[in-house]
Amino acid sequence: MHRFIVFLTAVFTSSLAANAQPMGRISSVAGLVSEEKAIAPRKSFTLALTLSHPEGWHSYYQHSGGVELPPEIEWNLPKGFSAGAIQWPVPEVKDGYFGKSFVYPGNPVFLIEITAPASLEIGESVTLTANAKWQICKDSCIGEAKSLSLTVPVAAASEKDPSQSALFEKARKNQAIRVPNIKVTAQADGGDILLRIEPTNSLKETPTDFIPNQSFLTAASAGGKIQRDGDAWLVTLKRIRTDPIDSTKKIAQGLSLSGILVGFPSFEIPDTLISIPPAKPLPFLKFLPILGGMLLGGLILNLMPCVFPVIGLKIMGFVQQAGTDRRKIALHGIMFTMGVLASFAVLSGILFAARAVVGNSIGWGYQLQNPWVVLTLMVLMFVLALNMFGLFELGTSATSVGGSLQSKQGLSGTFFSGVLATVVATPCSGPFLGAAIGAAIALPAVQFFISFAAMAIGLSTPYLVLSIFPRLIEFLPRPGAWMESFKQAMSFFFFATAGYLLWVYAGQIGLDNLLGPIFGLSGIAMAAWIYGRWNLPHRPQRTRRTAISLTVLLAVGGILLTKPPEKSTLIWEHWSQERADELLAKGTPVYVDFTAQWCATCQVNKRLAYTKEVIQLMKRKGIVALKADKTSPDAKIEEKLQELERTAIPVNVLSAPDRDPVITPEVLSAGYLKELFGGLPDKALEKK
Repeated sequence: MHRFIVFLTAVFTSSLAANAQPMGRISSVAGLVSEEKAIAPRKSFTLALTLSHPEGWHSYYQHSGGVELPPEIEWNLPKGFSAGAIQWPVPEVKDGYFGKSFVYPGNPVFLIEITAPASLEIGESVTLTANAKWQICKDSCIGEAKSLSLTVPVAAASEKDPSQSALFEKARKNQAIRVPNIKVTAQADGGDILLRIEPTNSLKETPTDFIPNQSFLTAASAGGKIQRDGDAWLVTLKRIRTDPIDSTKKIAQGLSLSGILVGFPSFEIPDTLISIPPAKPLPFLKFLPILGGMLLGGLILNLMPCVFPVIGLKIMGFVQQAGTDRRKIALHGIMFTMGVLASFAVLSGILFAARAVVGNSIGWGYQLQNPWVVLTLMVLMFVLALNMFGLFELGTSATSVGGSLQSKQGLSGTFFSGVLATVVATPCSGPFLGAAIGAAIALPAVQFFISFAAMAIGLSTPYLVLSIFPRLIEFLPRPGAWMESFKQAMSFFFFATAGYLLWVYAGQIGLDNLLGPIFGLSGIAMAAWIYGRWNLPHRPQRTRRTAISLTVLLAVGGILLTKPPEKSTLIWEHWSQERADELLAKGTPVYVDFTAQWCATCQVNKRLAYTKEVIQLMKRKGIVALKADKTSPDAKIEEKLQELERTAIPVNVLSAPDRDPVITPEVLSAGYLKELFGGLPDKALEKK
């Protein structure tokens, strides 16, 4: 679904750019109207921005529901005047590219309150100027703008203009009603926001919708619902799935929502703090499967190749330390279990604290919508796969005895062995415990910690049972070559998991940015190979130091290559000769990139050359970027390349009216593009 939304975003934003017209070509009729014939010092008065759209076209509410832009006003007022915010009429709700859109067809009127200073002199006139801009859409979208001005006289008392009374009366009727003592509460509930609204005068008819002012929410009609609860209305709102992590953090920090409850009449809902209700404990019968899943998951961790071979050896160590005293052997097993429980208490405490930071409303799976989380999991799974495949060894000695604690005897050594067994085994929990952890993470504190205690008991159960019945060790499979084969076979599941996460990551950062992560993972693999081949005990100290240095260098470089790129605001339209000719005929410069997915130089150019400064320069110069994609054969692109006397890509061409086309070098840099585009006149200067 996420990839589909990204695709639609690309298509739609391309459509916006393709159909955008210079700001001077106004299709709508705009005006600035005053409610008063004369204004008075220290008094407030109301102006109206009026728009008359072409038939079938519409402008947008302050939250459009998608990427479209609402009307904006930049005031140029005389000294001492101040302007309030735009007073928004209730918009219509229609289906748009991204779900529900909130639109104004026909002739919308936007009211703005202006406050005059005390320094005005009776009898003078003042001129109020505003630069308004807005966007209208139908099958495509056009950005429009106009400078508006209005001159009004100053009198001792303000005086209404009767000729404009009908306009302002209708505009106010189109706005939502402000109720001063309306009672509103909002709560986060997983991916939903539950809004309870208690107006002073109960609505007799069911509201038709709720229109939020915040971009992280959708309308109630987009998957939510509205239902009565006594004299109140309960509204369920869905969060936009592209930013649940971001909005969840903001909710935890004190995020508010506001909007319009659409009905007869419509109510304006003021800013309301979204609270996070405490998690409710599950009934025992529903809690039991979670406990079973966590217990089973802990048992499965013992099958990890770095854990399983040492179970028998560890129990034999207990026997050797305790001699023939079965009570002491059992006590070692209990201490090992206590070490596992203690380490799980610390780990689950950290997880619980992290949950408190981002809020109880975060759900399992939301984290995969954050590219940094996906990147971390992908690298972790990839490194674990390399380790299990045998490219390097890490962790076995820590599991068996505990590094420096290897020579430590007695119950304290057994306790720390349990701690270190947990440290090594739990990174493998993700692929096996996703569902159980997902359910447990949303539980209240008591059930949360009981669940992770069950997982700890699962991990320590084999040690505890075998310490009580040490003769059962004879029935364990004997360690041997089969364990190495099993370990390597298990690595392919981790490679598959890393590959899946890479696919998710590609959907988040865009296919054009995938080359960096591929090279980055290759660098990490090379770092693991160097570490496993040359950082060995029998190697000279100098060789080992060099190996560690190269390992760190390659690993850090690999991670830097894999990190999410900054989001580019450069929009590439699909190239066609007809589109290029059309733009040039309008006086618009055109920059064409002849590229392909398999062209490595092309991808490097995109990553390094198109910096924020270059993109801002292109926008200032009014340059439209076109992409001629040769990933698949295209006869028209080949024909154009032959015309340019080029056979290989990348080829980048800048064309502008009354100028010869410029073919750039194959390898681009930000400095070169700044120099190339800097020779074109600014778009604003062309208008003048």
